[in-house]
Amino acid sequence: MGFLNTDDISMIMTATFMKLVGLWTAKDRHEQRARKFALIYTLATILFALWIEFTDFYYSFGDFSTCLFNVCNIMYITMPLLKIFIIVSNKKDFFYLIFYTQNNFYKDNYNNKREQQIFTNCRRQCTIFVCFLTFSTKGTLVCYIISPLVENIGKNESERVLPFNMWVNLPLSTSPYYEIVFTIQALSLYHVGIGYFCFDNLLCVFNLQLAGQFQILQYKMANIADLIEEKNEKGIVSSPRFAKKCYAAFKNYVREHQALIAFCEKLEKVFSLIILWQVLMFSLIICLDGYQILLPESPVRRRLIFAFHLAACMCQLLMFTYSCDCIIQESSSIASAVYDGPWPFLFETTSGRTMRKDLTLVILRSAVPCCLTARGFFVVSLETYTRVLSTAVSYFTLLRQSTLEIV
Repeated sequence: MGFLNTDDISMIMTATFMKLVGLWTAKDRHEQRARKFALIYTLATILFALWIEFTDFYYSFGDFSTCLFNVCNIMYITMPLLKIFIIVSNKKDFFYLIFYTQNNFYKDNYNNKREQQIFTNCRRQCTIFVCFLTFSTKGTLVCYIISPLVENIGKNESERVLPFNMWVNLPLSTSPYYEIVFTIQALSLYHVGIGYFCFDNLLCVFNLQLAGQFQILQYKMANIADLIEEKNEKGIVSSPRFAKKCYAAFKNYVREHQALIAFCEKLEKVFSLIILWQVLMFSLIICLDGYQILLPESPVRRRLIFAFHLAACMCQLLMFTYSCDCIIQESSSIASAVYDGPWPFLFETTSGRTMRKDLTLVILRSAVPCCLTARGFFVVSLETYTRVLSTAVSYFTLLRQSTLEIV
């Protein structure tokens, strides 16, 4: 079942934006050429945006407000560029994650209502996070585009301003140069925005669906006796036949557990460097966003831009730290779910004794929960969210005090 054939809003939106960036699976050569063209176009627009910001920073050096605005924009632009390079360098593993999620998580053959309910809850969480991050990021893009139009009201043609300053030897404020450059900047801005949030949306979906599969596996392991065929027969629990059937089902669940662990390791390989970069940058970005909002000389339009972006950053940080924390909690809960199984009542056969031994191995493995790290430096969890916010407040206080001393 393809992602675009499902009714999951979060996955439909994520797949659509990833296709616009050019990093998604292709069915045939035609789609493959379209993906390559989209990727080249994305890189071209990001590099064009970087050239604009670096040029403006160079010519505006000395103007603190403008330079700070350029620094913030440069940080926003470099984030999707780095993500694209990391994903391209791990393209094989990245496509494996997409195919595995499509074939094993988004399936129609969940065995009972409880499994379907868990899957539905995961989809609901994914939809909330993806929609809010997409809305807040696009709100930032709209503010970037609309703010110069509002500022141009009542001005002469020679005084019109663009979303971003361009230092070229052309009369950019006059028609048709103004309209052409404005359109180019808007298209470039839109693609930079898509690259900014689409990878985080996909990581959130991967993480929450993986946590949901761990939760489904907990239900299966804790209710083996209720899920096998002969659950209604009296006295079957203490029979050799039940022990054999129970051990056969348990082996299948162990294989599922191993597959989920391998999936998490693939996630770690593909996204760990992206997570490290984001955690390091978020403290500085949140600090600068808050400072731009409170800066006295900042115009209202600029404050609105950074207010939307601050909301997007807070959601983005919460989204991937919460989803990573869900993986930790649900994978470690496998141990208690296995312990709640029917192993004390199994008949003393080879299957019964072997299942008890294998059960202890599963408990020992679950004692080391699956997790995503920032390139191995630290484990990402909800505690990371509070640490980043605490660091951002410290940076903001230091920057504020330094500015007041200069003034």
